[in-house]
Order: sequence, then structure tokens, then C-alpha cells
Amino acid sequence: MKAAVYEKQGVVKWTDVPDALVRDRTDAVIRVEATTICGTDLHILRGDVPEVPAGLVLGHEAVGTVVDVGLAVRTLRPGDRVLASCITSCGTCGYCRDGRYGQCRGGGGWLLGHRIDGVQAEYARIPFADTSTFVLPERVDVEDAVLLADIFPTAYEVGVLNGRIRPGDTVVIVGAGPVGLAAVATARLFSPGHIIAVDPVGARRDTAKLMGADITAARPVEVMEMVAAVTDDGADVVIEAVGTPEAFELCTTLVRPGGRVANIGVHGSAAPLHLERLWTKDVTITTGLVDGHTTARLLRMLAAGRLDIAHLVSHRFSLHDMEEAYAVFADAGRTGALKVALTS
Repeated sequence: MKAAVYEKQGVVKWTDVPDALVRDRTDAVIRVEATTICGTDLHILRGDVPEVPAGLVLGHEAVGTVVDVGLAVRTLRPGDRVLASCITSCGTCGYCRDGRYGQCRGGGGWLLGHRIDGVQAEYARIPFADTSTFVLPERVDVEDAVLLADIFPTAYEVGVLNGRIRPGDTVVIVGAGPVGLAAVATARLFSPGHIIAVDPVGARRDTAKLMGADITAARPVEVMEMVAAVTDDGADVVIEAVGTPEAFELCTTLVRPGGRVANIGVHGSAAPLHLERLWTKDVTITTGLVDGHTTARLLRMLAAGRLDIAHLVSHRFSLHDMEEAYAVFADAGRTGALKVALTS
């Protein structure tokens, strides 16, 4: 079979690899129908995730059809169409029993495309398949569903829920890439007074408005002026969706006393934490890896037409055009790429 292989820093190749097979009793193998590329995959290519070895198949977001299952798999059968979560859950360790699947200590956590071969491939092995996949409702399209493998639960759990958005809040989302845009869409569920999206790319700001932002800004000085215009003393909730020191520092500047900063971005270098300014402000700062405990709820909302995802896929490719898709996604400033969808 063919798959996207991380060859070395900066290089991904669509090439032949050994077939995905059931190895453990709890495995399933899926034929990949749709996958996508994540900003985290770009972090891997830049060397920001050094534990990823050369030769690994990348990717942690997929929808596919089950073609084989291990002897211990009880809830899936060949022919089922499933969403493979970006987080693998053993289902039995203390963290999993507490719903913190991203911290799984029973052999799960962020495995796919990180510690084991991922899903940017024609076929993929999914460990702990009973607790790490979701059977898709009939009326859910595979291209829509693949966005719920990572970016929507990440934005909702690590951004919106950690930020404890309440009706009437002023919410600033720094970064209007795919996860930031998903944060805009899910923040709307809590009826904030204002959603302000910050991004230097005009096309992303335009998409943020389509998805629910009522104010957008291109530069830090602009957003500071806008926050001052609509609040007395800063934003109630600020969501960091970039993963750079500058973005994190901006978030801590924009938040009001008693407010919340929810960090989503993947950081590859140290970010400043100005406690000399923050220690008196009673600010809550949260971090997190997505758990996927809201994925089933988000799928129900998607099936009911209550989740706005129509504007997120900007480019579509065949699986066999994987290298071109990476080039387009990595050059988003020129190409305008948001999410790329690759289908079989």
C-alpha cells in the first residue's frame, strides 16, 4: 500500500509501505476514505516534535471503512464506516476512566502519526478500536466528518470549554487557521457578546466572519484598540490558536483581570510568561491536548445540521496527490489553504 512517510526534516513522501494489518486483539484496520493535513503535521516536518522518527507514516485524522478487526473488538464489524479519533483510548486506565483520553497511560494517547504509523495512507491500523472510533451516522459526509477527528474537538475542548465562555463574554481568538476557525464556530454555541478573530491573512479573516466572528483584526495593535473599544478592561476569554511566543504574549496582554487564557497552539519553542504583570490579575491560563470526549456530541450536532463547517475545506485532492497537498497546505499564506481534504 502507499502512505505519506516522514523521511527527514522538511520532507514527506507518498511511497510504498508494508500493508496495515491487525496486530493486537483490539485493533481494527480501515480503508481510508478521507484524511487531511494538520498544523501539527507541519510542526513534525519542522522538527518541533523530535520524538517522531524518520520512516513513520504521518496523519491522525481519518474517516474510513472497517476491513478487518481483532478478536477482542466487539462494537465494529467489516463494512462499518467510522471516524478514527486523533486520540487513542485504552478505555481502562485511570485517565481514560476520567475522560482524559489524551493522557492515556494504557497504551493510548496521541499515537497515530506520532508514535505509530498514522492514517495518511490507503489503509491504517487503529489500536483500541472499540474506544477510539465512532461509527458515522448515514447522513454525515466523509469530508465533513474528518474535520471532527481533531480540529473541532480540539477547538471546543481545549479552547472553548477550557476558556469557560459564557453568554455576553468578549472572546478573542488569536489565529484564524483551521483550529482557530473551529473555535469561532464552537464559541458561538455559548452566545458571546463579541467574537474577535486575529490573523494577518485577509482570506482567513474573511472566513472567520463567515463562521461567526463579528470583529476581525490583522495586527496586535489593531486588536488591542478593538478590545478597548468594546470592553472596559480587556477580553473575558482569549484563545491562543497559533503556537508562537508572540501570539501567547499577545493573549496575556488582551485578557482582563479575572479572565481566562486558553492555549490551543502547539509550541515548538519557549513562550514568555510575564508573571511580573500577571500575578495581581487573577488570570487563569489553561493548556491541554485534546481528549475527544466531545466527539460523539459534535457528530450529533453535525448530523443535525447544527455545526457550521461549510467554509473550512479550501482545497481537495486525491490521496495520491499527498505531496502536492502538503506543499499547498504548508504555503497557506500564498495559496489561501485552510483545511485540505484528501479522498480515495
